[in-house]
Amino acid sequence: MGGDHGRVAGAEGNLSRFVLRDLLGFGFGLWLWGYALGFVFYAFVPPALIGWFVMPFGLAVTLFVLWKWVRIPDVGRGFYVGLVWAAIAVVLDYVGIVKLLNPPDGYYKLDVYIYYALTLALPIAAGLWARRG
Repeated sequence: MGGDHGRVAGAEGNLSRFVLRDLLGFGFGLWLWGYALGFVFYAFVPPALIGWFVMPFGLAVTLFVLWKWVRIPDVGRGFYVGLVWAAIAVVLDYVGIVKLLNPPDGYYKLDVYIYYALTLALPIAAGLWARRG
């Protein structure tokens, strides 16, 4: 019985680490990175173009995080990670940009929809890539 308990505790520890670090931690961290970068670019580019300037940096950092720290063993896990990360992005964008900053020209434009799609698709692609290897 003690052996089973250790195995379950290890699985729970891995699940907790996955949820806290990979889903919530990196999901929030990647969103915060883009949010902060948006403020940096606000000083240099027209507000309507900020998303297009942030996107390449966000893409690069997300790919790096997926390559270096978040293990996506299959497409199902990739879909789950992408779904949670996209949900975090949608909710925090709404609260932190739409409601708090109330952009005069609105927020939801093509660049934002591409950003949400990539947030969902990149972890899925990582799962497909892992399946190849």
